[in-house]
Amino acid sequence: MTNEFYMNRAIELAYKGTGYVSPNPRVGAVIVKNGVIIGEGWHKKFGAPHAEIDAIDNCRGIDLSGATLYVNLEPCTHFGKTPPCTNAIIEKKFEKVVIGMTDPNPVVSGRGISMLKDAGIKVESDVLPEDCKWVNRFFIKNISTKLPYIIIKTAQSLDGNIATSSGESKWITNPESRKAVHALRTEVDAVLVGRRTVLNDNPSLTVRDIEGRNPVRIIFDSSLSLPIETGIFNDSASSVIVCCKPESSDGRKAELLKSRGINILPVWQNNQGKLDIQDAISKLSREFNIASILVEGGASVFSSFITEKIYDELHLFIAPKIIGKGINVFGEFQTRQLVEAPHFKIRAVIKRNTDIQLIAVKS
Repeated sequence: MTNEFYMNRAIELAYKGTGYVSPNPRVGAVIVKNGVIIGEGWHKKFGAPHAEIDAIDNCRGIDLSGATLYVNLEPCTHFGKTPPCTNAIIEKKFEKVVIGMTDPNPVVSGRGISMLKDAGIKVESDVLPEDCKWVNRFFIKNISTKLPYIIIKTAQSLDGNIATSSGESKWITNPESRKAVHALRTEVDAVLVGRRTVLNDNPSLTVRDIEGRNPVRIIFDSSLSLPIETGIFNDSASSVIVCCKPESSDGRKAELLKSRGINILPVWQNNQGKLDIQDAISKLSREFNIASILVEGGASVFSSFITEKIYDELHLFIAPKIIGKGINVFGEFQTRQLVEAPHFKIRAVIKRNTDIQLIAVKS
């Protein structure tokens, strides 16, 4: 079997940690000796043993001298929630370590590879690097910039509308598309919507129909004008953060929401009087350890994120319907010249029964 074969398996294992390891990376590990896989593991949750240690433990005492370890991310060298993985690898006398990509964390970057080489272990790196970067794109963005990775998700008609002119939006896309959205929610740390979406749709923003943990729910409501009876304020599915302007953050309404366990996050306003998105996501990362956000609406919020160039990826769920005059997904965004239009690279187009899911990344 090739290095690519075993690295693909390590990536498959890494995905098993989805939703539970953030802000850590998703990592899988495979141990091979004499051409046979003798151990596998993955990072199962934040604070739990790393993938390399999990794989070693799963070998249950087998002599690992002369074995090869395949891991999609460079082994760590520092003490955090767990001891360094490099120490265990050296102690077990592995002959070779094959690494998918170098760890972008400046505390680790390149040091793991150097330590292994200094201990006489053969190291091969950059095996399926693009696939390894994709599985950890949230981590790479967050550790490099201290900002969350932003995915914009829309459910729209062929002509780009997310609702009719009267505001009706349930349901534009089909059940299979909606199930895929729930799967997306399990991947990210948080989902974000605007006040108007909450008023119009009363969404729960939880994971249903599939297994997975619920994301943190973020609402942009600058004046805290949503009724206290709003559904999302009265369930215990997951924590809720309401972003508002500073003067609204310490009033009677804010105190009432706080008494119900709702987090209130004061955010500066921009020149247009709207909540400053850059300030909001910086604080969400710094104060709540949020490394990835799925932006789910509505049109004003979508347009603001595009206008401010705060996005990394798009997931457009497109139904084979034409609405005509309705609420356009990016209707409040304006480009005067084509050269200024945001450009994307199409990564995938997936058929969801009668719908399609288009995945694009910022180019």
